[in-house]
Amino acid sequence: MFKTFINAIKIKEVRKKLLFTLAILVVIRIGSQLPVPGVNPNYFAEWFQQQTGDAFSFFDAFTGGSFTSMSLFALNITPYITSSIIIQLLTIAIPKLEEMNKEEEGRKKMASVTRYVTVALALIESAALAIGFGSKGLLNVANPSVINYVAIIAAMTAGSTLLMWLGERITENGVGNGISIVLVINIVSRMPADIGTLVTTFVTSASNTGKAILAAVIILAVIIATVVLVVYLNAGVRKVPVQYAKKVQGSRMVGANNSHIPMRVNTAGVMPIIFASSLMQFPVVVCSLFGVNTTGKIGEIMKGLQSNYWFSAEQPVYTVGFLVYIVLVVFFAYFYTSITINPMLIADNMKKSGGFIPGIRPGRPTTEYLTNVLNYIIFMGAIGLIIVAAIPIFFSGVFGARVSFGGTSLIIIVSVILETLSQIETMMLERNYKGFLNS
Repeated sequence: MFKTFINAIKIKEVRKKLLFTLAILVVIRIGSQLPVPGVNPNYFAEWFQQQTGDAFSFFDAFTGGSFTSMSLFALNITPYITSSIIIQLLTIAIPKLEEMNKEEEGRKKMASVTRYVTVALALIESAALAIGFGSKGLLNVANPSVINYVAIIAAMTAGSTLLMWLGERITENGVGNGISIVLVINIVSRMPADIGTLVTTFVTSASNTGKAILAAVIILAVIIATVVLVVYLNAGVRKVPVQYAKKVQGSRMVGANNSHIPMRVNTAGVMPIIFASSLMQFPVVVCSLFGVNTTGKIGEIMKGLQSNYWFSAEQPVYTVGFLVYIVLVVFFAYFYTSITINPMLIADNMKKSGGFIPGIRPGRPTTEYLTNVLNYIIFMGAIGLIIVAAIPIFFSGVFGARVSFGGTSLIIIVSVILETLSQIETMMLERNYKGFLNS
């Protein structure tokens, strides 16, 4: 990784892209520290600390702390992510949108629609935050007026829109996928403080120096093991062999070559965990925003939905929440893959190009074979995601160390880093290839 980065800096074109990306990220981190005009940031920070669960930790990690400090980028890119998911699902559900997505002009229109939906969602979310917390002390003024609310809503909506625009500029003029890189820099910005919290928690609970050293070793081992598992999970590929028959083109005989269809083990990526986590936290978030009394039986149900209670030794019954989480992750893994990969379409394209899987007849048998292989690797990928996500949750529940990053964050970080490095290597290869042709 470091060798690739050093070689990339030596190339002027790649160096410019890297510096441009770095400059945009600096702007983003500065914007994350600027408070929204008219907002009392101490109120929201104190309110966030009073929450007993991790309902908002998921959002705070994705916004790099901007959510709890109520900065200009408080909403961050969450409206854009939600908008992209909505448009993607609609593209699969509506045939006309699916046809548009196959053409260049159609994809541009879909991108424009995604931006408009992002602005609408940012407007709705900022209005809900301002109105929901405005009467409880979020604003600096004692008697807020309509102008105060409009200013806050406009500021947060503009911040989210600006962040979306900066992410797209990274994609066009920088290195990697801009939105993914923004998400990673937000998560990474919170990790030093969280690791410090982990170390402090373990060392404080240790009665002597030997136990403190052992605690530090355990922390390091868990982080390394999680990262290694994520790397292997993202690199895992099932290669389905494909053979192409010979055919005559003009006066030449072409074909008869062997290839393969790469099917990633982690086909759905991190989306199943994001969907499952969001669904589990939704009731908790709604109760928190609307001030529902979460004591008694309602409080017990809410605790059972939150990951920092799943492995609590005091209440083993909360582990039922983890079992529900497993079911949701597996379900969304199959659901998300089913709308993104079509075995029938792959089989038809293979048949049209004269390809076939050795030992499998073209047509329906090929579709059934690909479906069975896909179902198998989806299940294995979902189990891998659950293991990676469960490791930090387990240690958080057992040792009581609460952090904003976990398996989900590590999966996102490693995936984006590997993807960005792959793009840098591709740019370097293209440059060397062009240089060879011009020499």
